[in-house]
Order: sequence, then structure tokens, then C-alpha cells
Amino acid sequence: MLHWRSSALVLLLSLHWAAEAQAHICQAPEKKCDFVCDCTDCSDEENCGYRGKGFECDFEDAGLCGWTDQSFSSAYSWYRHQGGDMRSNSGPSSDYTTGTAIGWFMGVSAVTSESLNTALLISPEMRQSSPTCRLRLRYFLWDSGHTGLGSTPLWASVIQRNSQEALVWRPEATSVRGWREATIFLGRIATAFQVHLYSQRSKGQQGDVAIDQLEFLDCALPLPLPAECSAGMLECRREGCVEQRQVCDGSDDCGDGTDEENCAPDGYRLCDFEGGLCDWDLRSLSPLKWVWTSQQKLSITGPLIGPGRDHSNNTASGHFLYVTAPDGELTADWAAFQSPLLEPTNSSHPCKMVMYTHQFGPRSGGLTVLVADHKIYPVWERGGALGDVWVKAEVEIVTEFPFQIVVMAAIRDFAYGGIAVDSIMLSPECRPSTANYTIPKFPKPPKDPCAEPDQMCNFYPDCAGAEDEAKCGDFSYPEGSSGWTDTSIGNQGWMYENTGEYLYVAKAPGQQLTEAQTRTPLLGPSGPACTLSFDFAVTGNPDHIGEVSLRVIDSLLGVQPKLWEFSGKTGIGEAEWQNASVTLGARKHRFQLAFEARAVKLCPCAKIKVKNVRFLSCYADYFPSSPTGLSCNFENDLCGWYQDNSDNFDWTMLSGMDHTIGIGKSLVVDMWSPSLRGLFGRLVSFPQLPSSTDQCLSFFYKLYGPNTGALNVKLLDKHGYETVLWTRSGAHGNMWHETHCTVPQQPTGFRLMFEAVRSGFDGQVAIDDVAFVARPCTVPRMCSFEGQRCGYTSSGQAHWLHRSGYSTTIAGPKTDHTLETELGFYMMANTAANILPSGSTAVLTSPVRQGTARTECVHFWYHMGGVNPGSLTMYMKPVKGDRVKIFSDSLNQGDVWRHGNGNISSALVDWQLEFEVVGAGGKDTHVAVDDIFLSAHPCESQGSRCNLERGMCSWSNTQNIKADKLDWELTSQEVERHYSTPTEDHTLGTDRGHFLFLPSSNRTAGNQNAQLLSPHLPPTKGTCLRFWAWRPLSSDSRLWVWRLSEGRLHQLLVVNDLGRPWRRFDINITSTEEYQIVFEGMKGTSGTLALDDIEYTIGVNCAKEVTDPITTKRSDNKGGMAASVIVVLLLIATLVALLYYYLRIRPEVQAMTGPSSSSPPTGGGFTNQSYEPDLTQDRMKVPPAQNHPMEAGFNHVNESTDVKEMEVA
Repeated sequence: MLHWRSSALVLLLSLHWAAEAQAHICQAPEKKCDFVCDCTDCSDEENCGYRGKGFECDFEDAGLCGWTDQSFSSAYSWYRHQGGDMRSNSGPSSDYTTGTAIGWFMGVSAVTSESLNTALLISPEMRQSSPTCRLRLRYFLWDSGHTGLGSTPLWASVIQRNSQEALVWRPEATSVRGWREATIFLGRIATAFQVHLYSQRSKGQQGDVAIDQLEFLDCALPLPLPAECSAGMLECRREGCVEQRQVCDGSDDCGDGTDEENCAPDGYRLCDFEGGLCDWDLRSLSPLKWVWTSQQKLSITGPLIGPGRDHSNNTASGHFLYVTAPDGELTADWAAFQSPLLEPTNSSHPCKMVMYTHQFGPRSGGLTVLVADHKIYPVWERGGALGDVWVKAEVEIVTEFPFQIVVMAAIRDFAYGGIAVDSIMLSPECRPSTANYTIPKFPKPPKDPCAEPDQMCNFYPDCAGAEDEAKCGDFSYPEGSSGWTDTSIGNQGWMYENTGEYLYVAKAPGQQLTEAQTRTPLLGPSGPACTLSFDFAVTGNPDHIGEVSLRVIDSLLGVQPKLWEFSGKTGIGEAEWQNASVTLGARKHRFQLAFEARAVKLCPCAKIKVKNVRFLSCYADYFPSSPTGLSCNFENDLCGWYQDNSDNFDWTMLSGMDHTIGIGKSLVVDMWSPSLRGLFGRLVSFPQLPSSTDQCLSFFYKLYGPNTGALNVKLLDKHGYETVLWTRSGAHGNMWHETHCTVPQQPTGFRLMFEAVRSGFDGQVAIDDVAFVARPCTVPRMCSFEGQRCGYTSSGQAHWLHRSGYSTTIAGPKTDHTLETELGFYMMANTAANILPSGSTAVLTSPVRQGTARTECVHFWYHMGGVNPGSLTMYMKPVKGDRVKIFSDSLNQGDVWRHGNGNISSALVDWQLEFEVVGAGGKDTHVAVDDIFLSAHPCESQGSRCNLERGMCSWSNTQNIKADKLDWELTSQEVERHYSTPTEDHTLGTDRGHFLFLPSSNRTAGNQNAQLLSPHLPPTKGTCLRFWAWRPLSSDSRLWVWRLSEGRLHQLLVVNDLGRPWRRFDINITSTEEYQIVFEGMKGTSGTLALDDIEYTIGVNCAKEVTDPITTKRSDNKGGMAASVIVVLLLIATLVALLYYYLRIRPEVQAMTGPSSSSPPTGGGFTNQSYEPDLTQDRMKVPPAQNHPMEAGFNHVNESTDVKEMEVA
């Protein structure tokens, strides 16, 4: 037994020692940060500027993956941000990784200085990298303060040990409010190195320069293989393998130089330009010349000058050939250099040249290799700018005459950029010649284009025979395919097959492991109906051939997300073609299209091909006809609307949640979608003709969720200037709301726009049943005065003014009620004696609203300030007859917005609202109104129960961002599709009943709160608050009840454990000051809070004892009651008349029609017609309330009002 235990102990110790030894080996300094996971848990690759097996950094961890801020001064620096920390008018509203305000990214601080300040972010030290190493990242560049980005707001460099910095990335300094993607090509770095990220500005807002989601790709050197290298491959001394095409190509692919060692003895001639020009000749007939230089000689302080580094050494001190536009006038747009004279070649022994080119910035027009024997002709070309990267090129030359190789660059007259060439390798077959040679004549230059550059490829024939559209990539033109130019920089590229007339992916000489890419010339602008049609085939024997995709490269916004992609295969045979039709839509900037593809393995057994490319209906001024114009229910299409492609995301058509038929379609933006990025999603109308009268845009909308965002309606004039006509934000319940938006008369053409603003990340915005009519709107059901007056007009001795706290220079509310900010709008009358003398009036009048038989409730918020502000009275004014008083108040109620309401009974007579202010001779006084809402139901009495079946009664979510971040939301289990909620409400005890709830979601930060406020209530010696609350046992959410008075919160109740689904609470409230009741929910990590059946009885405590004297209500409904009596009498008279008429004509009708029959309507489906608006807020009919089984188990709770206090910001 002892021997056995000893053996086991030895075995355990051995295993422990082996594990420790392995851990020690994998954590050795030379194995850390080398882009290889030597430890099984990849711990050797932690905090290397990236983390773990994905070699990524998303800055969600406070350690920043080892990145550190080493800015030159504290005036401008990098630090870790969240979108929620940003001001609304600066920086990203969300990070890129999570797409929410709780995700983290690196951004700069605000800066205001007379001189340039530099912020510097430095990575940890990494080991050497491979030639294919690249860093993909997302960056944000936005000039929110309109102070100018400057020429170099962001760039990257690499610094090696004992070496100067080398520039590796310089994004174009264009201002875009959104995350963009970029790739930094680090390339072969033979020593340890660090990456530096710079930003340089003198003025700028917080977070306007930011980075996120870093990914290091293909950076490891070739790894040792378990077996010998396969045939056709070279084994490196490091035991890795490289392909034969990588041998003697001027690049250290092995990482130890093995593949470049024996090139010179074998007859290869490399010119890396470190010792001079070798035997290349820079003399040229053009006044524009190539120069032999280095980045050190060009500039080490100007980030936009030169290629930043050479190819041979990847350093700023390395040499290369370079050409760019001179500082003065560009007199010639081409430059050339040439080789010495070389011997003729043949097809079995061609002369092969490998070179590396750097084509950066708008000055780079392209590069061409020509052969000059008895004539001069091109054998290779690479067009345009390829980015901050050295790209490998291979050229084979076969000619029976002595020849020279001529390298020609085209340079454009733009602000920055140029073309560089380095590391030219000639094969042994490129032998020097001593033959006599006469320089041939240069070919004639191509003729000038027949149209201006902006008219080329704009989808409209501006030249005879449509010459300007002939080479733009449309295969319907004989030369259309020539418009596609291969811009691949990797080992796969696109080629054109003349026989089959298709583009296909083939092997390419590039080093990078990137997708093959082919681009069109600059196209457009395009119209909303623009569509690209093409056929594609991904065929072969393997199960997965590869991927092919299409994307847009916008001339201003840069590379856009993929529009279309296909992965897998379409079939086995060559003829397995499929058609694709991709909507390009309206694009106001010039753009390029790019097909991108990557095959898993290129061989005869696998093909990726594209043919029959067509541009359809793309002319910018073409708008397809829509039978219903802008009126649309979105059942079939978008009618006269289109998606804006310059925004961040699209509206989507969602089935099963519409207003029209309940199961149809509506347009939706899901703010809770994890794939959403950016701030805006815009739906734009087709252009509309000028109008001499006001017009009306009506629609149904839904704003649902605890962190919803906003919905705007804007008007765009012919110059693109935006005017806000209507806006809503925050929680509006899981129900459809009708609204009418006045479009004022327009002297010129215009467009309308629906804009979803992703200022929230946990909700849903939807629209449906849009109607646009050429007549003024009636009284809108809701008016917040944001952007417009909703048709309200002013009369009397003083004017009602459309004001905000920001624009008001006289006495008035500091904030509006809707947004609770100084930027929000309201209507205000200045009641000071010098403006509105005592007894004088100012009247605010609504548009006319159609009468109805039902009693409706007008809710509004008002603000009265100063001593003797005058009186405010609300009237219902019939079109014919005397006006009826609905509401009145005449007291200075302090610097607060108060709730008012009154019943409207119009007796089927059209009517208007009038808000009348009578001056009282005050000084610095005012009266303001905001958020006028017309409910389809009568007003509830102040002390009655709010069962939430007809809305939130007089309760409201605060929009003060200093008080809370979330909203209580109204829903029912029957209509809920997204959140976990109670299976039934308390009022009805069914899934159809409504309640307020606050979910716990990972879309918003933990411990964020939502405050629900009552109206202002009078001082009391005893008022009873009753409510029912719901919280499952699994929930860690919390609920407080507060009394808010004079800016301070007094705790009434803390709800921790309910013990059952719905539980009742009774609270006696006493207060010597005016107060509001506040329900504050705090979201946790899981579960839901819910409220229902909220009731407070003013002046009556929970023991039903009267504690306060009865006061008279300010709401005056005598006129409403009188009108109701008239309505009843009119209805009785109408019914009697109809009955008499029916009895008179029934015999005649039966004689004419015969037996009655019923037939269903013809036709099926739904078209984009207008629907009659539903006058209720919700289409659901609510049955009378039943006694819920839980009513029997009340829980009486009495809490002291003097428990706790806290300041309210």
C-alpha cells in the first residue's frame, strides 16, 4: 500500500512539474505577443494590444488590452469612453462592438487651443510580423463643432527598435457621423515594434475622434508543419513552408530570409534602391520626373507626404522611387522611368519582373508598365489609389525584339498623394543587351473625354452614341465590361473571360490574404429606383467554394457595408448561374461599385464568376410613378418613399404588427437589434411640387420600449436644408397613435423625411398608414410644438410666441415640458403690463376639428410665472355658436409645468380650442402651454383609479436626463412580442389587460432608473395612494415610491420582495407643501417590474377618513355637460327621423330589389390606399372591469413620510 501511494505521489508531482514547465515555456518572453497561441489558454497573447485567440481588442475591459495614453500634454489626450458619456452633439452615441451606450471605445478629449495639440495612444511591444499582417479597426471622425477637422485628425505609425517611425495609415479627413472600417497594412516587420495612433487638432469636441474593435489578421510568421513541405514548396529554416511563387520575389516571406538567400547566384537582379538606382534610368520626356528618395528626405512631420516607409525595410529611412504633383502648377500629368536595354525573350523563357507599388491618395491616377521594342505598348496596368499599402505586381514580357521596360505613372491635380515603386526583381531571363536600339515613338495620347468628369458614368447619355456611358461596367454596352478594373491587393484577383463574357476570380501575385476586388469607375449620382442586376455562379465539387459580395464605395463616406453577399455554391456544373437584383437606391454622392470574392481554394474544380451586369433605372432625376403618391400602408412597397443611403441604417418592412389590419406590414426600426449601428435611419419622399397652401401629413406611429429613441418628421428644401416639422421621443406604449403634421406652404419643390434617431437602444419605432393631402390639418391629437405650431394661430393685443428656453430672452420657462430641456419648444404669451395691459387678451386658437358624438378629454401642460401673471382659460369654440369654458387658472404656481384637462362634447358640431390669457398688470410675467393632447375618452377625476386600459391618465415619464435614463412602458401580454412581462394584468386578470412595466435588458446599463410622476398635488394631512405591483422571484429589479416636493425626494416605500405575482400596497401620504408622487424603478440584470391600478384619493387617507377640506376643481365642465345634453337630444331626434324614413321606403325598396342577399366584396389583398383613422389610441376594445380573484388578498402598508431625503438634480 505504501509503495502504491509513493508511486501515485511521484506521478502527481511529475504531472505538476510538467504542467509548470509547459506553462513556463509558453510564457517565455520570446513567445509573448508573437500572434501565436503557445499556451493552451492563449495567455501568452494577453494585453498585447489585443487579447486571446481572436487577436482582438474591443476596449470593454478596463485594461485596454495594454494600450496606454502617452499624449504630449493633458490638453488633448485619449481616454476610454462610453456613448452614454457623450454630449448629444458630439462623439459616437454608441460604441461599435455592442452598438449600445454601455459599450466602450477609445476617444479623444475636447480641445480648444490656438496651436495644434497631439494625442498619442501606444500599443504594447509586439514581436515581428509577417508580410501579410494587417490591423482592421473601426474609426469615428466627426467635426461636430464645425471647427474643421484639419488635415491630419487621425493617423497611425509603427516604430521598431532602434528605428524611426514609419507611417502606415492616413484616413481621409472627411467628417461623417458614424463608425467606418479601415485596414492598416503593417507588413513585414523583422524586429519588435509598437503601433502608435495619433490625433492632431487645435479645436474639437469630446469623442469626435475615436477608435474601436481592433483585429490583428494574418500576422504570424509561417508555423512549423508536422510533416515535410509538400511538393512545390520551400522549407524555411524556421521549419515553416512557403510557396515557390514567393521565392526570390523581393519579400522575406519565411521570416528568416531563406526564400531570398540564393537569388543573385541564380541570376536574379534585385534593386531595393538602398544603394542608388541600380541600372534604372529616370530620364523622361515629361517635365514631371520620378525621384530617388526616402521618407526621411520627403518629410517626417507631414503625415500626408510620401508613402511613409519603403517596402524593402519597412522603415522611414529606406529608399524608393517616388512621383507626385509639384508644389506649383501641374504642367504634365505623367512621368516615366525605364530599364536598360534587354535581350529578346520567348514564351518558354519570358522575362519576369516583380515590383512593389504604393498608390496613395487622390493624386494617384494609376500605374502602367509598357514594353518599348520597335513600338511602345502596354503589358500591365493598375489604376487609381489602393491605400496605404505596398502591393506586389508581376509582369511577364515576351518579345522577339530587344526592348526596354517603361514604368509610367499618371498623376492628378489634387491635394495630396503620390505613387512609389520599390524592390524591383528581374528574373534571369531579363538579360542585358548590347544591340543597337532606336527609341520608338510614343503612341498618341487618348482623345479628351466627350463630357465633363462629373457627367461621365452618371447613367445619362450626355455624348453622341452614349460614349460617356460605354465603359462604366454595364455589360449591355459592347465595351461595358472594360469598366470593371481589378483593384485586388492580395493573392486572388478578378479577370475577364472574353469568350464567355464574364468576370472570374483567379490567382494573383499579391501577398495579402484579402478578398479579390474589382471596381467600376465613379458612377452617379443615382435615383431611388436604381437597381443592379447580374448573374453569378459559385460552382465546383467542394461543398463550400467561397464567398462573393457587392458593396458601395462612396466618394465622401468611404467604404460602405456589404449590400449583397452569397456564400457556399450555386451548383456543380459550369452553367449553374443564378440571378441577383440589388437595390442601390438614391445616392447623392458619386460612388463606385465593387465585387469582392474569396475562394477557399482556387483550382479548375472551383469557380466564382459574374456576368450580365446591368444598371436599371439609375438616372438621378428618375422617380417611378406611385399611384398613391406619398399615401401608403406599406403592404406592397414603399410607394413614394425611399431609403436614404447616406444615413446609418434602413427602415425594415415587418409583417404581423401593422395598424391597418393587425397582421399586415409596417415600417420599423428595432432599436434593440444588436446589428444596428449609428444614429440615424431616414425614409425620404419623392420630390413634391411647390404649394401655395398648407398641406397635411397624417400617419400612425409607435414608440415603444424603455429606451426608445426618437422619431422626427423633417422637411428638406431644394438645397437639402432640414427643418423639423414634428418630433416625439420616449415611451408611448405598445400601441399605435395617430398624428397630423402640418406641412407649411412651400414656394419651391421639397421632400419630406421620417427620421428614426437611435438615441435609445432598447425599443422600437414604427410608422404605418401614411396619408398626404393638399389641405390643412385638423386639430392634431397631440401637439408638442417641437418644430412647428401644429396650425395654432395667435390673435388679440399680444401674440403667443413659439419659443424655447434657449431662445427666450424675456421671462419664460427655462425648459419645455416635452423634452425637459432648454432646446424644447412651447407656446408662450408675455403677460407683462407693458406688453399685455390689465384686462387685455391674447388668444391661441387651434385648427378646426370635426365634431363627434363622444365626449373627449383635452390634456395639456401649462406654466404661469411672475407676480400677477393673469388668467388662463381654455374654451371649446363651436364653428357656430358661443364658446364654452373648459378650464381656468389665474395663480402663479411656481417654476413648474402643471397638468390641466377638460371634457369636450361638441354635439357633432365642428369646433376649435381657444387658450385665452387675460393680463393682470404684472411685471416679468408669462403664461405658456405645451403638450396638448386630445384623448378619445372622457377625463378621469383626479382621485379616481387609473387602470391603464385607456392610457397613462395623468401620470407621465420624466424626460429629464438628470433624473433618469429609462421610461416606464405601457403594454399588454396580448400584444407583447419582445419583452418578458406578466402573463396577465391586475385589472382584468387577462392577457388583454394593460399595465406599466420596466424590463431588465442587456441593451442598457445595469442599475439605470425610470421615474413615473403624478401631477402636482396639493398639501395634505392624509392622502391615500394605492397601487398593485408585480415582480417575479427571479428578478433583482427594485422599486421605490417617493414624495417629490421643492426639488427633494422623500422616501415613502421600498419594495424588495413581493412574495406573489401581483401585490397591493396602501400608503398614507402627508405633506405640508405641494408635491408629486414618484414611482422609481431600478432595472437589474433579469426580470421585470410592473405596476397597475394606481389610485390616490386627495384629502382622504387609507382608512377612508377625510383629512383635508374639500376644494373646488379648476376644471369647468358645465359647458361640456350642457353640450352632452344637446347631443343626446339631437341623437334621439335623428333616430326618430331615420326610423320614420325607413318605414316609409321599405316597401319600395323590397319591390325594387327582391329578396335580400349578401355577397362578399370582390378582390383580395390590400393595396396602398388610405384608411380611415381610428379615433381611439388603441384598436383593442376593453370589456368592463371584472373583480380579479386577487382582490381578496389586500396588503395594507403604512409608511412614514419622514424616512429619507435626497437631492434631485
